[in-house]
Amino acid sequence: MDKIQASKRIDKLRQTINDYRYHYHVLNESIMSEEAADSLKHELAQLEALYPDLIQPDSPTQRVAGSILPGFESVEHRTRMLSLNDVFSLEEMQTWVERISKLAPDQELTFFTDIKMDGLACELIYQDGILQRGLTRGDGFVGEDVTANIRTIESIPLSLRSAPGYTQFLNGLTEVRGEIVMYKLDFEKLNQQRATTGLALFANPRNTAAGTIRQLNPHLVGERALHFRAYDLLREDSSDVPTNDFAYRSLANLGFGVNKMAQVFLNINDVFSFAREWENKRLDLQFNTDGLVIKINDRQIFDLLGVIGKAPRGAIAFKYAAEQATTKIKDIIVSIGRTGSATPVAVLDPVIIAGSKVQMATLHNEGEIKRKDIRINDSVIVHKAGDIIPEVVQSLPQLRLGLEKEFVMPTNCPECGTRLVKQKIDEAIWRCPNKNCPSRTWKQIQHFASKEALDIEGLGEKNVIALLDAQLINDPADLYSLSIDQLKNLDRFADISASKLVEAINQKRNPSLARFVYGLGIRNVGVQTAIDLANSFNTLEALIQANADDLARVDGVGQVVAEAIVEYFAEPINIQLLQKFKDAGVWPKIVTKTNGKLSGVNFVISGTLNNISRDEAADAIRMLGGTFQSSVGKDTNYLVIGEKPGSSKIAKAKLLKTPIIDETNFLHILTN
Repeated sequence: MDKIQASKRIDKLRQTINDYRYHYHVLNESIMSEEAADSLKHELAQLEALYPDLIQPDSPTQRVAGSILPGFESVEHRTRMLSLNDVFSLEEMQTWVERISKLAPDQELTFFTDIKMDGLACELIYQDGILQRGLTRGDGFVGEDVTANIRTIESIPLSLRSAPGYTQFLNGLTEVRGEIVMYKLDFEKLNQQRATTGLALFANPRNTAAGTIRQLNPHLVGERALHFRAYDLLREDSSDVPTNDFAYRSLANLGFGVNKMAQVFLNINDVFSFAREWENKRLDLQFNTDGLVIKINDRQIFDLLGVIGKAPRGAIAFKYAAEQATTKIKDIIVSIGRTGSATPVAVLDPVIIAGSKVQMATLHNEGEIKRKDIRINDSVIVHKAGDIIPEVVQSLPQLRLGLEKEFVMPTNCPECGTRLVKQKIDEAIWRCPNKNCPSRTWKQIQHFASKEALDIEGLGEKNVIALLDAQLINDPADLYSLSIDQLKNLDRFADISASKLVEAINQKRNPSLARFVYGLGIRNVGVQTAIDLANSFNTLEALIQANADDLARVDGVGQVVAEAIVEYFAEPINIQLLQKFKDAGVWPKIVTKTNGKLSGVNFVISGTLNNISRDEAADAIRMLGGTFQSSVGKDTNYLVIGEKPGSSKIAKAKLLKTPIIDETNFLHILTN
């Protein structure tokens, strides 16, 4: 074959292979077997080896670079890659629409909505239809040049496809943005391969995709199954892409995979219905997702709305409040809590949910296990919402193989052997009545020292257990008799750490009444209830003497909580503990009513404040006569938001028209 014939054959081979790639990665159909396509690629490589000057940069043989990269060059994005603000409810979506409607009055708004992909954002730059560069998002202004790596991804066209009606994109500069993702199935296969060779398993598909793209060896990148899904198209003349809907149609015709479930909606209620529809269906997608991307469809209106901070006003991300995954229950154990509650806990095959590894999940109680028909060795759906403890939602009996075993609640405490009891016939929870149960003891002491209670720095779980094992303490009151010399003899302590712990303990000899009451670990008494009790009774002595009727009259304290408090202070072992505290010089301060400038003013804080801790802020509010609340209600006067505030509190405040202020305004209220 002479050079002229070879040139014609090379052109035909390139076109056929690119058509195969387009049908496979974009249309999700195959026009030939993978083996046949590989054979054509092999022929193309042989011809290019004979005539190297016929090799084009967009040839299918040029995907994998041959050498290790020295590093990544930083490159400025021509147009900034923005982030999106999050919303979590229909109310927040509606608030967004109301806000942008005021900024773009008399404009007919339609919404382009797509599934949000959990991967690595990437920008591809094409000049006259040929791929020139691939950049990571970086900080939005500057990204890293990862061209050699992204060229190995088969779903990224090295040259834009020529299609009728879209040939304008083959001329000049065309920028394509999208997400590099690893499909869930490919991730599982990769981890299975790593497990057989003794390598550490990867945490989740997103981190694996991001870490792979930042490898300096393109060959390694080429060996991993990564996919590119496009979501944006940019041109120097913005009129080339009038709507986001048109952008998607263009991207598909140019040779990119796009999410086919993306739709245009005429109102935000339909968008929310779409979000609800995909809440469960998303589990069947090839990639992970935690929500939707919602944009104003008209790009001219989108640009008119502008940018605030790092996010465009014309787009938001709707986030699902929780994530679920399937895994298997290896065993069911019983955990004894600080109040003696015996809670069945599922020991799981590790699974990543909401970005964190989950190995245990609560089963709540014996009745829930029976109601949901959950068995050892079952395949189950596990649910995790934010910082809430993971729970087993349901079993999948259709996947049973006959090796499953029903769980039987033990009759005795697994920690101390004491027979478990139910204090009331209709109570769902079994309890260990032994107040000296080892599990109850260390959890009670850790609870007493926790941040929300006395906040004793240096008394985490391991140190508490070390002190118990050394028989230096038996209850929280014993903490105040510890000496530096005693601690120095333990493996976990040296001179400095021992001194620091003793000092931290002694600083908390006269805590606030609310913190002390919460630290006692009375069943059903949380942080806010402890505050309400402290404000109502002012002294610990008055609280101890209160009867159930007195307690039940406190706002937020019902009959069940009142009875639990009376029961706690009637127990001889608890009376002895309180006397032990008093003998050690440990007693909570008297609550003094302050008629300050904030009397009658109620605050809720959400997010992290930079100049003052949440506890310090709460104390400052109370010192000035105000009330610190845990949740937004009708009587809340201000919601103070810091960094990463809770969206539900913001939504509730907006619904109730509660003023929302930032840290600067809050500090101004405190100091002026």
